[in-house]
Amino acid sequence: MACVMQKVRLHDQNDSFWPWKPGIYKSHQLGITDVTEHVEIPAGGSMGRLDGKVILLSAAAQGIGRAAAIAFAKEGAKVIATDISEPKLKELEGYSGIQTRLLDVTSKEQIENLAKEIERIDVLCNVAGFVHHGTILECEETDWNFTMNLNVRSMYLMIKTFLPKMLAQRSGNIINMSSVASSIKGVVNRCVYSTSKAAIIGLTKSVAADFIEQGIRCNCICPGTVDTPSLRERIQARPHPEQALKDFLARQKTGRMATAEEVAHLFVYLASDESAYMTGNELIMDGGWSL
Repeated sequence: MACVMQKVRLHDQNDSFWPWKPGIYKSHQLGITDVTEHVEIPAGGSMGRLDGKVILLSAAAQGIGRAAAIAFAKEGAKVIATDISEPKLKELEGYSGIQTRLLDVTSKEQIENLAKEIERIDVLCNVAGFVHHGTILECEETDWNFTMNLNVRSMYLMIKTFLPKMLAQRSGNIINMSSVASSIKGVVNRCVYSTSKAAIIGLTKSVAADFIEQGIRCNCICPGTVDTPSLRERIQARPHPEQALKDFLARQKTGRMATAEEVAHLFVYLASDESAYMTGNELIMDGGWSL
């Protein structure tokens, strides 16, 4: 089989993380220890939609974050998958192109330490979040502070830390996880959650407007109800889980919830050069719920 040659320089604490393969060489560096990966591609063939891009994402251990990490890697990206759950995060280490890091995105110190390990970043995906159930009367100050800290402040910390690297490159792409339950649609029992997700839309547009001339893009994804382990846990925590599931399904006009993999497809599109002319957008993916 005829092949083209390209060199890829990668980083990992384990030099064997990305194995040597015959074929391609492509120049790229992620940080700390450089290794070289060879990938074989048929002559006349094409590489993945995200080939060579370095993507950092949070909440990668399960649900949408996990699906996005796998989808990114399948398209040729070099993925740095982070989470606070080490056991679930380790499950991703079997996927070629993914390396994992423990990271609490509410910790400024941990984020800054991670940034010291990463020389280049092409795409930053802020996925971590928490769903509080209740109206404003059922939202205590501790609930409010916890939600805003995890859902909004964490994105502020991640963007503020990694944006300077993107500015130095004069290129960068930020994808934030918002929700239809935000400024887009009022949803019962989602007071502080919707407030936090509306703030993310504002943050996204602000970053996009401030840095568009420096080669930075920033968009956010606004899903409806997505079938994830987190959702299933919240359903089981309700007094009547079977009715809670029926209620979730009833509000979906398509008759079903989205899958994490469907949302991951949108992440891939936004991370790719196919969306190069898009910035400052809130992309709704809700099966018609907001209509």
